[in-house]
Amino acid sequence: MGAAQNKALVRQMFAELATGNAHGWFGAMADDVRITVPGTTKISGTYSKAEYIDKAVRVTFPHLQGGLTLTPETFIAEGDYVAVQVRGQCMTKAGQPYNNTYCMVFRIANGKVQELIEYCDTELITAAFGK
Repeated sequence: MGAAQNKALVRQMFAELATGNAHGWFGAMADDVRITVPGTTKISGTYSKAEYIDKAVRVTFPHLQGGLTLTPETFIAEGDYVAVQVRGQCMTKAGQPYNNTYCMVFRIANGKVQELIEYCDTELITAAFGK
């Protein structure tokens, strides 16, 4: 797949997520995908798909009112890579906004996401979810 097809795949992933279809998001990932959240927060690390889902659910969801809305703003694609600037919005159960910004870098091969690195405001993660 070329850069245009890779960008279309990632756009479709965000479209699926916007409808609440998490399977459409994670289904576009290879079974052996590596997902990395840099930093030293509760959710930082490198994970398999199942480990990432478990970590996200256990650490973040209990603190959130409803779900996290992710709005992609800019897509940049070259070769096997697609970088996306994303705005996240939601409220915590404590009534505080959790409006993080992300730069997600996807590496795609054989029509599936093989690697995802999710850069974001780690200070905000710690403030919202603890150390």
